[in-house]
Amino acid sequence: MLNPASREMEYYDIYPKVFLVNKETEITIRPLGWQAGFIPGMEYRLTLRPATDGDGLAKRALYEYKVKPNADGCLVFKHTAGWETEIFVRIYKENEEDEMTKLAVYALEQDMAGKYPFIGDLHIHSRRSDGQQAPAIVCANYRKWGYDFFAVTDHGRYYPSLEAQNAYKDVPIDFNIVEGEEVHLPGNPVHIINFGSDYSVNGLVQECWQFRDKGESISDRAIIENPPKTLTTEEFKAEVNALAEELDIPEHIDKFIYAACVWAFRHIQKGNGLAVYCHPFWITDAYQIAEKFTDYMLDTMPCDAFEVLGGELYFEHNGFQTAQYHKHIAMGQKIPVVGSSDSHNSIYNPSAYIGSTLVFAPSNDKKEIINAVKTFYNVTVDRASSQRRLVGDFRFVKYGNFLMKYYFPVHDEYCFEEGRAMKAYVTGSDDHAAEDLKFYHGRTQKLLDKYFDIEL
Repeated sequence: MLNPASREMEYYDIYPKVFLVNKETEITIRPLGWQAGFIPGMEYRLTLRPATDGDGLAKRALYEYKVKPNADGCLVFKHTAGWETEIFVRIYKENEEDEMTKLAVYALEQDMAGKYPFIGDLHIHSRRSDGQQAPAIVCANYRKWGYDFFAVTDHGRYYPSLEAQNAYKDVPIDFNIVEGEEVHLPGNPVHIINFGSDYSVNGLVQECWQFRDKGESISDRAIIENPPKTLTTEEFKAEVNALAEELDIPEHIDKFIYAACVWAFRHIQKGNGLAVYCHPFWITDAYQIAEKFTDYMLDTMPCDAFEVLGGELYFEHNGFQTAQYHKHIAMGQKIPVVGSSDSHNSIYNPSAYIGSTLVFAPSNDKKEIINAVKTFYNVTVDRASSQRRLVGDFRFVKYGNFLMKYYFPVHDEYCFEEGRAMKAYVTGSDDHAAEDLKFYHGRTQKLLDKYFDIEL
């Protein structure tokens, strides 16, 4: 699996894993197999130490509980956390000083009440542009790898994301397939992601691939009945040039290119989508976008988010984008960020799943995902190396790291089973796949109910 479970998780299940501060919470530790079982009648000592309370004194307990196994063989105790932190839970047999095991839970501040973790990818390609697999197959493969949501964002095309949705419209799945596209407009080299807009931005300009493939067809370029009318290239350029005159663009910035970006961002936002500025440090013959242009883009932020992590393995790509993000943060800015893979092949590809976005939202719903990013309730995950890196607010970097270690390994096993059934369903390789999907439906929600005691 993507996230191999720690040794402790193979022997013990602890739940809830996440709860709110200043609220008494009942916590259960269940052995997984008789080899880890607690001895009936024996008293066990549980010590709790907030991870943020280090003082050089190893294994010093701030809280201690003495508990005997219940009728189910579990250790059950109640605890109230005083502040937001990861908490180490150590178990000792009575009168012994060597710990049996160390587990972990996490306490969250009240603003996180009702906000659950969902992981996804906002930038992926299929065979409809320059990817390798059909949109529906890419969906199944990403679910197998543990993703909760994503969008097919083919170059210049919106309709492949609708094709992906339609492939599973007759079966229940927990995987959220969102509308999307990578926007390529005449005369503008900047790559832009449209995540979740009600209509295609590429579909507004008759020179773009969306229009070339599908023409005026509204059902292929929108999920609303009356999207904006299409434009010729000359009409589009006239609108952009007029916008450039309205914007206060400095001389060192290409006025048409910047205005074309703003034009696209505004359409994405008008369609209730998330407008993302993408991978400026992708190396073609040089960095894809001039550094001064990216600085100005991040200074002004007409977009909704910066793709701080993308899909290349070389350091300049994610490393420089992360450094530039931190540079602007140090200058006092707040910049929403997302991580994506920009994958063009969802199998046998070392960069297929290296970037992702972890949001904290009330539900796995497009509107809630977008709102989480805009309001900074998210963090990005970089798997370009064997040791994952998280980028974003330090608070959520810590929490996200906990989730990647102690929650998502269990979550990903459930996702793998559903993803495999999704692929069997769309390929017709298993007559029972539809029934399997009905069985799997709702299981990840049950995990949330079990492991997160954070209700509003």
